[in-house]
Amino acid sequence: MAVVVWVTMGVGLWHFTVFVPDRFRGGIIGAFVGAVLGSMVSGALWQMATGDSIGTTDVLTALAAVPGCLLGLAAVYALGVRDERLYGEA
Repeated sequence: MAVVVWVTMGVGLWHFTVFVPDRFRGGIIGAFVGAVLGSMVSGALWQMATGDSIGTTDVLTALAAVPGCLLGLAAVYALGVRDERLYGEA
């Protein structure tokens, strides 16, 4: 169940990327992948650090996915800005 919570949190936060200029590498799909993968990584690290099983969910399970989601989005955005500088407008 925790994986469902992490993915849902990543998708939920991904929806707010409409308010950011579209410079994500891979466009909106790249932002989606970055958000979901980031939230899953940070959520899994949190579950391992606390020693909870993968079936245990609570509010902290959802909140643990937020930092990774934001970092994943930032990484994909930085890659897109870098590509834009190197190769110009697409």
